[in-house]
Amino acid sequence: MADFHQNGNIATLHNLRSGTPQLMEHTVSTFAQFRKITLILPSLYSELEAPALDNIVKELAQVPYLHRIIIGLDRADRDQFAHAVEYFSRLPQEHVVIWNDSPRQKEIGARLEKMGLYPSEPGKGKNVWTCLGYLMACQDSAVVAIHDCDITTYKREMLTRLVYPVANPNFPYQLAKGYYPRIGNGSMNGRVTRLLVSPLLIALKKVIGDRDYIDYLRSFRYPLSGEFAMRTSMLPDLRIPSDWGLEIGVLSEAWRNLAPKSVCQVEIADAYDHKHQELSAEDATTGLNRMSTDICKAIFRKLAADGTVFTTHIFRTLKATYYRTALDLLESYYNDAAMNGLSIDRHKEEQSIELFAENIMRAGQVFLDNPSETPFIATWSRVHAADPDLMRDMLLAVAADHDDLKG
Repeated sequence: MADFHQNGNIATLHNLRSGTPQLMEHTVSTFAQFRKITLILPSLYSELEAPALDNIVKELAQVPYLHRIIIGLDRADRDQFAHAVEYFSRLPQEHVVIWNDSPRQKEIGARLEKMGLYPSEPGKGKNVWTCLGYLMACQDSAVVAIHDCDITTYKREMLTRLVYPVANPNFPYQLAKGYYPRIGNGSMNGRVTRLLVSPLLIALKKVIGDRDYIDYLRSFRYPLSGEFAMRTSMLPDLRIPSDWGLEIGVLSEAWRNLAPKSVCQVEIADAYDHKHQELSAEDATTGLNRMSTDICKAIFRKLAADGTVFTTHIFRTLKATYYRTALDLLESYYNDAAMNGLSIDRHKEEQSIELFAENIMRAGQVFLDNPSETPFIATWSRVHAADPDLMRDMLLAVAADHDDLKG
């Protein structure tokens, strides 16, 4: 995707392939002498058993500029936590594994629950939120990056390109969002972005009219990518969604808190692939079925907060407009894939569109039934105001969990 197109809303930083990864890594290492960089890896224990994370750790072990790596470990018992600590011991950088299911972390959670500030459900959003709290408690990093642990095409230059815009003191960017083409095993992937988010935003513009927020989201080439880099100054007041709307939620927070010139997207890979979620058409609580509903709710909530009035009639019109728009885009994706020797299963793609159309209505009804629902985890500024000792106690709890392993 070596072009130099700018959309006029946010800056797009391309990979024009005029430099080397080694040169950029050296430059970021220079920045890191004055702006310490931390990487957060939200991980399920099951990902330690997959080859993707093994390769990610091997690549990260060669990164010279990272000050710290924070691994948030979910769904692990004590023996699995011990294995995770050993697993990540290959990393030469300072690193820590936060055992989110430890008794001490549960005690921290109980304190939050008494104050009404505990995350409503487990998942990636809660994991990232916990890691951000730990990072802020350390008070020693200027830049934080986040990426997933299931990237099968990972190379360390992806991280270098991701952090460069916010680590460079001469750039104005507070948040950088990674983008790339979703290609793997000879097929065009990224169904939720291609078949839900893109046509939904087009349909919303047709149904409710021009909105700056819609144009802003449409400016991102891959709005659902899990790769972010941020300056830590924006973290205390960042609202992290607790559901599958994490990526859209973070972009919405940047829209709310930052000037457009402070946000950019950066091309970090020529090809990208990771673990694929099942469609789960028969189960609305899992897979892309659940994800698509949560994403729709996140977009509807943000538009409503900016003054858009939604009704059942609007959602019905939106569903019909979306469906036609998605089918038209599918034709373009099919032709694009064919020209590049890639495959698309049109039957499965249309099945996905049909499910997503139903979920637009489902998400709309949930919003209408409970418009005051608060899906966001409390900001760390609020947590600190409610319990000034909690962040310090979190540091101590993580250290104690590691000390226990040493006997």
